[in-house]
Amino acid sequence: MTYHAAFDLVREEKIDDIHSLARHYRHKKTGAEVVSLVNDDENKVFGITFKTPPDDSTGIAHILEHSVLCGSRKYPVKKPFVELLKGSMHSFLNAMTFPDKTAYPVASQNLADFYNLVDVYLDSVLFPLISEDTFRQEGWHYELENKDAPLTYKGVVFNEMKGAWSSPDAVMHKTAQSALYPDTTYGKSSGGDPVVMPELTYEKFKRFHQTYYHPSNARAFFSGDDDPQKRLDILDAYFSQFEQIDVDATIDVQGRFNEPRQIAATYPGSIDGEKRRDGMVTVNWMINAPADREEALANGVLSYVLAGTSASPLRKALTDSGLGEGLMGGGIQSSLMQPMATFGLKGVEPENAGKVEALILDTLRDLASNGIDPKAIEAALNTFEFSLREGNTGSFPRGLAWMFGALSTWLYESDPLDALQFEDALAAIKEKAGSGYLEALIRKYFLENMHRVTVTLTADEEQGSREEAQEAERLAKIRQTMSDADLEEIIETSDKLRALQESVDDPKDLAKIPSLTRADLRREIRTVPSERGEIAGAQLFTHDLTTLGILYLDLGFDLHALDAELLPYMPLFGRALLQMGTSTDDFVGLTQRIGRSTGGIAQHRAVSARQGGDGTAAWFFLSGKAVGDKVDEMLAILRDVLLDARLDNQPRFKQMVLEEKAGFEARLVPAGNGIVDLRLKSSLTEAGAIAEITGGIEYLGFLRDLAKRVDSDWDAVRTSLERIRALLINRAKMVVNVSTEPDLWQSARPSLEAFLKDLPMSDVATQNWDLLRPRVSEGLTIPAQVNYVGKGANLKALGHELTGASRVILKYLNTTYLWDKIRVQGGAYGGSGRFDPVSGNFSFLSYRDPNILKSLDAYDGAAKALRAGIGAEDLTRSMIGVIGDMDPYQFPDAKGYGSMWRQLTGTTDALRQQRRDEVLATSNADVAAMAEALESLSREGHVVVLGNAGAIEKANAERDGLLEISKVM
Repeated sequence: MTYHAAFDLVREEKIDDIHSLARHYRHKKTGAEVVSLVNDDENKVFGITFKTPPDDSTGIAHILEHSVLCGSRKYPVKKPFVELLKGSMHSFLNAMTFPDKTAYPVASQNLADFYNLVDVYLDSVLFPLISEDTFRQEGWHYELENKDAPLTYKGVVFNEMKGAWSSPDAVMHKTAQSALYPDTTYGKSSGGDPVVMPELTYEKFKRFHQTYYHPSNARAFFSGDDDPQKRLDILDAYFSQFEQIDVDATIDVQGRFNEPRQIAATYPGSIDGEKRRDGMVTVNWMINAPADREEALANGVLSYVLAGTSASPLRKALTDSGLGEGLMGGGIQSSLMQPMATFGLKGVEPENAGKVEALILDTLRDLASNGIDPKAIEAALNTFEFSLREGNTGSFPRGLAWMFGALSTWLYESDPLDALQFEDALAAIKEKAGSGYLEALIRKYFLENMHRVTVTLTADEEQGSREEAQEAERLAKIRQTMSDADLEEIIETSDKLRALQESVDDPKDLAKIPSLTRADLRREIRTVPSERGEIAGAQLFTHDLTTLGILYLDLGFDLHALDAELLPYMPLFGRALLQMGTSTDDFVGLTQRIGRSTGGIAQHRAVSARQGGDGTAAWFFLSGKAVGDKVDEMLAILRDVLLDARLDNQPRFKQMVLEEKAGFEARLVPAGNGIVDLRLKSSLTEAGAIAEITGGIEYLGFLRDLAKRVDSDWDAVRTSLERIRALLINRAKMVVNVSTEPDLWQSARPSLEAFLKDLPMSDVATQNWDLLRPRVSEGLTIPAQVNYVGKGANLKALGHELTGASRVILKYLNTTYLWDKIRVQGGAYGGSGRFDPVSGNFSFLSYRDPNILKSLDAYDGAAKALRAGIGAEDLTRSMIGVIGDMDPYQFPDAKGYGSMWRQLTGTTDALRQQRRDEVLATSNADVAAMAEALESLSREGHVVVLGNAGAIEKANAERDGLLEISKVM
């Protein structure tokens, strides 16, 4: 075969492990490296990655990642990235900053769309405009409304990192990493420390791009079924515009410590009760880079063996100890040149910090000396092997997983293709695993390794307000050094930036952004093979799909069998089935059994309004997957957990409650917008109320109370769990969903029928619940420096019947008006609207927002913004984006499950086609209808804010007591 003239072929290999032909190239003119995977994956992937080691914590790499996507030489508009979000059929579109690299990946199933994405990304990273105004907007700048106003900082990344540093888990990770690597780039914050970020100048920012964003420092990656020669044509067209240079992107090697170190620090948090549980402790090691693929894979296996499940020995020792409420860390992180390993606990009484460290080290010593349970090793190896062979990465494109796998060696000058193979390495590990191989790694990595740091964090109730005061004091001192002319210049610069942000791109420039047309869009919905029937008295759904010899099984149980007061127990009941053991297996043995014989068994709840106002679909699911010869064992396990799960293990259940509570509290800052969304909708529909009491702020209150009741009234708690099982596990209110190949289904059906006949079947009354919360506006305070601001209403209840066109209009709002008002002008990390056409619920939400009232005003202004109509080009782009959302790339298990769920919610294929037709027929009449609906929302909607106490109280004072304020943490 003749290869591309502009590239040297470094290596070619057929990698059967990932069903790909892999080629590694080097660009002759610039030295840029390329990995090209040729396979039959229709979800085509491209990514370009630069080695970007920062030398400080100003967030320079992170700010640049944002900024290069704000206009380029070929696409000189303010936000080409947003235009792609609006009008592309992408299956993935993002950019990510890591401690030592910055990656720009895209994916699409549509070939023309894929090439459009690649072109915009290449032009953006290699020829960005990155003006000083972009630096100010995305990074940081001084803001001054008038000469008498206080000086403030503003910037998208600045506020994003204020949010990140409000998360105790993030503070712990950064503190540990900085302590482990004090002398290298890994000791810096690549995301940015808000205290340090204002030291970054525009000149240094520009130099960083000139230094590192060059083909000589680039690693480009392709995977999929597109033309492999055209890939190289596209890259050469860009790369050949450069000459080769020497890029010093060296990552210094951290010298080893002679003895372990101890670090104590604090985080902004609250302290409740006499028995403090605000401590967090991790023991962290720096280890050497893996010598080869076998050791790299062994690191993952070892991490899983030690802490991958609730039954893993180190994790179990920590949770059984009663020293804390939830695990921190989980093993070896392979994304650094010198990897980092972490194990620890959160929810620790500060005086017990030393006991946590001792327990971790003692447990590791015991495992190294006495050996790991062979069944635990077998389960871990089977789990790894199943996952590697299945290659199911969920909504994350498979090709991107391969890209990041390749980068784990490629970035550090090793062979990228080695990292894509697993058969030989896995076989070697399986052969050695029973003869002390993993135990030797424990000694090497942990017990004999003195490069260890133990970090203890405790809450400081005054830290948040102290940091705010310190920032205000810094700004006040800076203001004192400024002359009137300086202040005028800041005001003028702020006004200029605001005017630029509010300006409209030249239509001629916008037209340069490549886009599909309406003619490129598929008019018919994508359907999934589906048959509906009955098996042993249960509803049956089957889906004839290519599954590589795997049977995917979903067992659904109707939550309407339960009394309302039992619903909050459901997340823990689901965990209890799988994590408390049976009469014949303790929970360790059960977990190992699942790992040895299946690809995993998981539980979840699904809740939605049904089409046409026909009540609520509310189900509990157990889902499992197994290869053909293991299906019977999977069914045997499912039989045991459904009928024989131990629900009387009080200590184990208490551990689960504490883990659940600690996990929720850790999510308050990272997932604040989702928590606000749940709270808003809990007063709008029954489905929203169920979601809140099983996963929102109300659920957190339930967990805190339950943690006490497990000790004070265990009999009542156990009785509730037993009642759930008695009412819920019932073939009369059950669905069975099977996704697999015809031959495997025919062989498995008799076993499945026999399994089902063992389950109870009886008449159970369908419960009618009265769950809606009062519709009040709330301010929920947490120790954070940012806010999550929401406003919502049920548009159907307000008299508005919207169609599929509403999705197009919402796509436009999210990528224009809300993007500009909340993110660009407001400085929040993000803002969006969410609309559920089934229930009619609509919510506006912001993420890591420095504002409250300004965001609420922006929401109320959305109707006015729509009244001007949407231009034809924007309407088309938004249609394209919505069609992409409606046709996501899915693996077989997701296709089968999605088909079943649509039927349970009354969403027929005919209705789906109607909605698609409405999307493609969207007009400005629909825009006017949406404007009317949002006008109603602005008048009638209620507000939920989660965030900083001072900011909420200030907003409340300015808006005449708008919010009922309560403390969450």
